[in-house]
Amino acid sequence: MSATARAYKGIGMNGFIASWYAKNASKSIDEYAKDARRVAERIPPGSRVLEVAPGPGYQAIALAQLGRYRITGVDISDSFVRIASENARAAGVDVEFRQGNAADLPFVAESFDLVYCRAAFKNFADPVKAMAEMHRVLRPGGIALIQDLRPDATHEAIADTVCSLKLDRLNSVMTTWMFKHMLVKRAHPRQHLEAMAATSPFKTCEISESPIGYEVVLRKEDSASAPHWDDASRACS
Repeated sequence: MSATARAYKGIGMNGFIASWYAKNASKSIDEYAKDARRVAERIPPGSRVLEVAPGPGYQAIALAQLGRYRITGVDISDSFVRIASENARAAGVDVEFRQGNAADLPFVAESFDLVYCRAAFKNFADPVKAMAEMHRVLRPGGIALIQDLRPDATHEAIADTVCSLKLDRLNSVMTTWMFKHMLVKRAHPRQHLEAMAATSPFKTCEISESPIGYEVVLRKEDSASAPHWDDASRACS
Protein backbone atom coordinates (compact mmCIF):
# COMPACT_ATOMS: atom_id res chain seq x y z
CA MET A 1 0.00 0.00 0.00
CA SER A 2 1.35 3.42 -0.87
CA ALA A 3 1.95 6.16 1.67
CA THR A 4 -0.96 8.12 0.21
CA ALA A 5 -3.32 5.44 1.53
CA ARG A 6 -2.91 7.01 4.99
CA ALA A 7 -5.18 9.78 3.70
CA TYR A 8 -8.08 7.33 4.06
CA LYS A 9 -9.51 6.41 7.48
CA GLY A 10 -10.26 2.91 8.64
CA ILE A 11 -9.47 -0.41 7.00
CA GLY A 12 -7.45 -0.06 3.81
CA MET A 13 -9.60 -1.03 0.83
CA ASN A 14 -6.99 -3.15 -0.88
CA GLY A 15 -6.53 -6.80 -1.75
CA PHE A 16 -9.08 -9.21 -0.32
CA ILE A 17 -11.12 -6.49 1.39
CA ALA A 18 -11.53 -4.56 -1.87
CA SER A 19 -12.61 -7.75 -3.65
CA TRP A 20 -15.08 -8.58 -0.86
CA TYR A 21 -16.56 -5.09 -1.02
CA ALA A 22 -16.81 -5.16 -4.82
CA LYS A 23 -18.62 -8.51 -4.75
CA ASN A 24 -21.18 -7.33 -2.21
CA ALA A 25 -21.60 -3.93 -3.89
CA SER A 26 -22.38 -5.66 -7.18
CA LYS A 27 -25.70 -6.75 -5.67
CA SER A 28 -26.75 -3.07 -5.55
CA ILE A 29 -26.48 -2.37 -9.28
CA ASP A 30 -30.07 -1.09 -9.38
CA GLU A 31 -29.26 1.48 -6.69
CA TYR A 32 -26.13 2.61 -8.53
CA ALA A 33 -28.18 2.97 -11.72
CA LYS A 34 -30.78 5.04 -9.85
CA ASP A 35 -28.13 7.38 -8.45
CA ALA A 36 -26.50 7.63 -11.88
CA ARG A 37 -29.79 8.82 -13.37
CA ARG A 38 -29.98 11.52 -10.69
CA VAL A 39 -26.48 12.67 -11.60
CA ALA A 40 -27.31 12.64 -15.33
CA GLU A 41 -30.27 14.95 -14.73
CA ARG A 42 -27.85 17.70 -13.68
CA ILE A 43 -25.52 17.68 -16.69
CA PRO A 44 -25.82 17.97 -20.48
CA PRO A 45 -24.29 15.43 -22.90
CA GLY A 46 -20.57 15.88 -23.36
CA SER A 47 -19.98 16.98 -19.76
CA ARG A 48 -16.75 15.97 -18.08
CA VAL A 49 -17.43 14.18 -14.79
CA LEU A 50 -15.16 13.13 -11.92
CA GLU A 51 -16.12 10.54 -9.33
CA VAL A 52 -13.96 10.75 -6.20
CA ALA A 53 -13.49 7.36 -4.49
CA PRO A 54 -15.53 5.30 -6.99
CA GLY A 55 -14.52 1.97 -5.43
CA PRO A 56 -15.37 -0.82 -7.89
CA GLY A 57 -16.72 1.79 -10.32
CA TYR A 58 -20.34 0.68 -10.60
CA GLN A 59 -21.90 4.16 -10.50
CA ALA A 60 -19.42 5.68 -12.95
CA ILE A 61 -20.11 2.78 -15.31
CA ALA A 62 -23.87 3.21 -14.91
CA LEU A 63 -23.51 6.91 -15.74
CA ALA A 64 -21.42 6.10 -18.81
CA GLN A 65 -24.21 3.81 -20.02
CA LEU A 66 -26.70 6.70 -19.87
CA GLY A 67 -25.09 9.16 -22.23
CA ARG A 68 -22.10 10.76 -23.89
CA TYR A 69 -20.14 11.83 -20.84
CA ARG A 70 -16.39 11.94 -20.32
CA ILE A 71 -15.99 10.20 -16.97
CA THR A 72 -12.95 9.78 -14.74
CA GLY A 73 -12.72 8.06 -11.37
CA VAL A 74 -9.93 8.60 -8.84
CA ASP A 75 -9.42 6.28 -5.86
CA ILE A 76 -6.73 5.91 -3.20
CA SER A 77 -6.86 2.12 -3.56
CA ASP A 78 -4.85 0.56 -6.38
CA SER A 79 -7.00 -2.58 -5.98
CA PHE A 80 -10.16 -0.58 -6.64
CA VAL A 81 -8.55 1.12 -9.65
CA ARG A 82 -7.78 -2.31 -11.12
CA ILE A 83 -11.22 -3.75 -10.29
CA ALA A 84 -13.07 -0.70 -11.63
CA SER A 85 -11.04 -0.70 -14.84
CA GLU A 86 -11.83 -4.38 -15.38
CA ASN A 87 -15.52 -3.74 -14.71
CA ALA A 88 -15.58 -0.88 -17.23
CA ARG A 89 -13.98 -3.05 -19.90
CA ALA A 90 -16.46 -5.85 -19.20
CA ALA A 91 -19.34 -3.36 -19.51
CA GLY A 92 -17.96 -1.98 -22.77
CA VAL A 93 -17.81 1.64 -21.58
CA ASP A 94 -15.02 4.20 -21.74
CA VAL A 95 -14.31 5.30 -18.16
CA GLU A 96 -10.81 6.15 -16.95
CA PHE A 97 -9.91 5.07 -13.42
CA ARG A 98 -6.68 6.23 -11.82
CA GLN A 99 -5.08 6.29 -8.39
CA GLY A 100 -5.02 9.48 -6.40
CA ASN A 101 -5.71 11.22 -3.10
CA ALA A 102 -9.00 13.11 -2.61
CA ALA A 103 -7.08 15.82 -0.74
CA ASP A 104 -4.60 16.27 -3.61
CA LEU A 105 -6.44 15.47 -6.83
CA PRO A 106 -4.14 14.76 -9.81
CA PHE A 107 -5.92 17.14 -12.18
CA VAL A 108 -5.42 20.71 -13.30
CA ALA A 109 -7.85 23.40 -12.13
CA GLU A 110 -11.24 23.76 -13.83
CA SER A 111 -11.17 20.32 -15.49
CA PHE A 112 -14.69 19.04 -14.72
CA ASP A 113 -18.31 20.11 -15.02
CA LEU A 114 -19.45 17.90 -12.15
CA VAL A 115 -17.66 16.14 -9.28
CA TYR A 116 -19.40 13.59 -7.10
CA CYS A 117 -18.53 11.36 -4.17
CA ARG A 118 -20.78 8.52 -3.06
CA ALA A 119 -20.51 6.91 0.40
CA ALA A 120 -16.83 7.77 0.89
CA PHE A 121 -16.55 11.37 2.14
CA LYS A 122 -16.76 10.26 5.79
CA ASN A 123 -13.62 8.17 5.27
CA PHE A 124 -11.38 11.02 4.14
CA ALA A 125 -8.68 11.95 6.65
CA ASP A 126 -8.80 15.59 5.46
CA PRO A 127 -12.38 16.23 4.30
CA VAL A 128 -12.00 20.02 4.32
CA LYS A 129 -9.06 19.83 1.91
CA ALA A 130 -10.96 17.27 -0.18
CA MET A 131 -13.86 19.70 -0.49
CA ALA A 132 -11.45 22.47 -1.50
CA GLU A 133 -9.95 20.17 -4.13
CA MET A 134 -13.41 19.48 -5.55
CA HIS A 135 -13.86 23.22 -5.93
CA ARG A 136 -10.44 23.64 -7.56
CA VAL A 137 -11.02 21.04 -10.28
CA LEU A 138 -14.56 22.24 -11.06
CA ARG A 139 -15.17 24.66 -13.89
CA PRO A 140 -17.00 27.89 -13.01
CA GLY A 141 -20.69 27.10 -12.69
CA GLY A 142 -19.94 23.44 -11.91
CA ILE A 143 -21.52 21.33 -9.18
CA ALA A 144 -20.14 18.93 -6.58
CA LEU A 145 -22.40 16.25 -5.09
CA ILE A 146 -21.59 14.39 -1.88
CA GLN A 147 -23.83 11.49 -0.88
CA ASP A 148 -23.08 9.88 2.46
CA LEU A 149 -24.29 8.33 5.67
CA ARG A 150 -25.94 10.20 8.55
CA PRO A 151 -24.39 9.72 12.01
CA ASP A 152 -27.90 9.57 13.48
CA ALA A 153 -29.13 6.85 11.10
CA THR A 154 -31.45 4.61 13.10
CA HIS A 155 -31.05 0.86 13.51
CA GLU A 156 -34.23 0.50 11.44
CA ALA A 157 -32.79 2.57 8.57
CA ILE A 158 -29.58 0.55 8.66
CA ALA A 159 -31.52 -2.73 8.69
CA ASP A 160 -33.62 -1.61 5.71
CA THR A 161 -30.50 -0.61 3.78
CA VAL A 162 -28.70 -3.90 4.48
CA CYS A 163 -31.86 -5.85 3.56
CA SER A 164 -32.01 -4.03 0.21
CA LEU A 165 -28.49 -5.28 -0.60
CA LYS A 166 -29.78 -8.88 -0.81
CA LEU A 167 -26.70 -10.34 0.88
CA ASP A 168 -26.39 -13.81 2.33
CA ARG A 169 -26.73 -14.17 6.10
CA LEU A 170 -23.00 -13.96 6.92
CA ASN A 171 -22.39 -10.88 4.78
CA SER A 172 -25.57 -9.26 6.11
CA VAL A 173 -24.29 -9.68 9.68
CA MET A 174 -20.83 -8.35 8.76
CA THR A 175 -22.24 -5.38 6.84
CA THR A 176 -24.67 -4.48 9.64
CA TRP A 177 -21.80 -4.59 12.15
CA MET A 178 -19.70 -2.30 9.93
CA PHE A 179 -22.55 0.20 9.61
CA LYS A 180 -23.23 0.34 13.35
CA HIS A 181 -19.69 0.20 14.73
CA MET A 182 -17.55 1.80 12.04
CA LEU A 183 -19.33 3.79 9.35
CA VAL A 184 -21.91 5.63 11.49
CA LYS A 185 -19.14 6.68 13.89
CA ARG A 186 -17.20 8.28 11.03
CA ALA A 187 -20.19 10.02 9.44
CA HIS A 188 -20.32 13.82 9.62
CA PRO A 189 -23.25 15.56 11.34
CA ARG A 190 -25.17 17.98 9.17
CA GLN A 191 -23.78 21.00 11.04
CA HIS A 192 -20.21 19.82 10.38
CA LEU A 193 -20.90 19.52 6.65
CA GLU A 194 -22.38 23.03 6.65
CA ALA A 195 -19.34 24.35 8.53
CA MET A 196 -16.95 22.70 6.08
CA ALA A 197 -18.80 24.25 3.16
CA ALA A 198 -18.78 27.67 4.85
CA THR A 199 -14.99 27.65 5.27
CA SER A 200 -14.37 26.22 1.80
CA PRO A 201 -14.33 28.15 -1.49
CA PHE A 202 -17.93 26.98 -2.07
CA LYS A 203 -19.07 29.06 0.95
CA THR A 204 -22.55 27.49 1.03
CA CYS A 205 -24.24 24.17 0.42
CA GLU A 206 -27.69 22.64 0.06
CA ILE A 207 -28.41 19.47 2.06
CA SER A 208 -31.29 17.06 1.61
CA GLU A 209 -31.90 14.14 3.96
CA SER A 210 -33.04 10.55 3.68
CA PRO A 211 -33.50 8.05 6.52
CA ILE A 212 -29.97 6.70 5.98
CA GLY A 213 -28.00 9.69 4.70
CA TYR A 214 -27.49 13.11 3.17
CA GLU A 215 -27.01 14.56 -0.28
CA VAL A 216 -24.89 17.71 -0.22
CA VAL A 217 -24.92 20.01 -3.25
CA LEU A 218 -22.07 22.52 -3.63
CA ARG A 219 -21.96 25.03 -6.47
CA LYS A 220 -18.89 26.81 -7.82
CA GLU A 221 -19.57 30.45 -8.62
CA ASP A 222 -19.61 31.29 -12.31
CA SER A 223 -17.66 34.45 -11.65
CA ALA A 224 -14.06 35.63 -11.57
CA SER A 225 -14.81 37.12 -8.16
CA ALA A 226 -15.16 33.71 -6.49
CA PRO A 227 -12.74 33.60 -3.52
CA HIS A 228 -9.56 31.56 -3.77
CA TRP A 229 -9.10 28.71 -1.28
CA ASP A 230 -5.97 30.27 0.23
CA ASP A 231 -7.86 33.53 0.79
CA ALA A 232 -10.73 31.67 2.45
CA SER A 233 -8.31 29.76 4.67
CA ARG A 234 -6.64 32.98 5.85
CA ALA A 235 -10.00 34.62 6.51
CA CYS A 236 -11.00 31.75 8.81
CA SER A 237 -7.69 31.49 10.65
